[in-house]
Amino acid sequence: MFEHRQDQMEQLLKNSAEFRAIYNRHQELDRRVADAEEGARPMDDLSLSQLKKKKLMAKDQLERLMTAGHA
Repeated sequence: MFEHRQDQMEQLLKNSAEFRAIYNRHQELDRRVADAEEGARPMDDLSLSQLKKKKLMAKDQLERLMTAGHA
C-alpha cells in the first residue's frame, strides 16, 4: 500500500497519531479480510462485504491524510 510514497508514509506513521491509528485499523481489517477469504475465519458474504468496505474507507482516509501532507 502506497509503495510509491513509502518515505512519506513512514514519516506520517512516526509523527501522526491519527495516521498511525488509521493505518493500524487498516492493517487489522486487511488481516480479517484475508482470514475470511482463506477460510481461517468463516463469515457470510454480507459481513465480508461490509469488512471490505471498512477497509477501503480506512485506505481512503490514509490517502486523504497523505495528500493533505500531514506530517
